[in-house]
Amino acid sequence: MSSQSATGQARERRMERRIKVHLPMRVRGTGHDGVRFEEITESENVCRTGAAFATWHQLDLGDDVEIIIPMPKQKSDSEGDFATRGRVVHVAPGMGKRERIVGVEFTGPRFHRVFVPETTA
Repeated sequence: MSSQSATGQARERRMERRIKVHLPMRVRGTGHDGVRFEEITESENVCRTGAAFATWHQLDLGDDVEIIIPMPKQKSDSEGDFATRGRVVHVAPGMGKRERIVGVEFTGPRFHRVFVPETTA
């Protein structure tokens, strides 16, 4: 398979465009070492069906995590925090020596909010 066709297949897998937005997140899971963790971090980008975030924990493809994203409270909005589960589908090096950027596909509820990229806000 050529690198061009592999790139095309990767592009086809992502059904929605990710929006670069930094939202606070609480992530729970089990790291590569088998130890449960809970970490406060923030999203790198989000879409209705997934998100990417920075973590210090070593996660592997296929690992399951729990995600909570606090939603800003508004007078007319009775919506609570967004809580879901996700499956790790991408892992890449982050900024720090041990940091990783992890992409997850939501396997639980999906986002129903619309986000504006931070570069245009």
